[in-house]
Formats: sequence, C-alpha cells, structure tokens
Amino acid sequence: MTSGILIAVMLVLFPVLAAWAWSARRRDAFEEAAALALERPTDNPHAEDCP
Repeated sequence: MTSGILIAVMLVLFPVLAAWAWSARRRDAFEEAAALALERPTDNPHAEDCP
C-alpha cells in the first residue's frame, strides 16, 4: 500500500520537476551554469599553467 502511494506521488512529481527545470524562467540560470565549465579559473595562482 505504501509503495503504491509513493509511486503515485513520484509519477506526479516527475512531470512537475521536468516542467520547472525546462521553464523559460530557469533558462538564464542554466546558461550561466553551463558557461562556468568553459571559463578559466581566476582565483588559481597556477591558472596560466592550464591549457
């Protein structure tokens, strides 16, 4: 019984979380986070040694 309720809750939560993640309001935050991987570290004293 409990597992059935848990599955039902998850079935409702998954589309809600997916819609939140791909909403237009989150786009700027995700684009900023994606660009972080491409930036050079500035607080690292050995940053000039990085390729």
